[in-house]
Amino acid sequence: MIKIYRKTATIKAEQFDGSDEMVKKYNITPPMPLDPDYTIQTLEGPLILGVGDWIATGVNGEHWPIVDNVFKQTYAELPGLHY
Repeated sequence: MIKIYRKTATIKAEQFDGSDEMVKKYNITPPMPLDPDYTIQTLEGPLILGVGDWIATGVNGEHWPIVDNVFKQTYAELPGLHY
């Protein structure tokens, strides 16, 4: 029987703006001549990260990218909680 589940953990997230500050903060590999994409290290290995995508940080400090439209459909901001 299929059951329905929802996520109960909260995450921290920041929208990637391509700045050097964020590249350093999240150890992002910037675009190179032969590889024009930003990449971020995740538990599953390096993943492509675009400007405007969100960088999620999980409960154990792990990071992963989420494209903007998926992020907006999946997550809602908790009011009053900012870091």
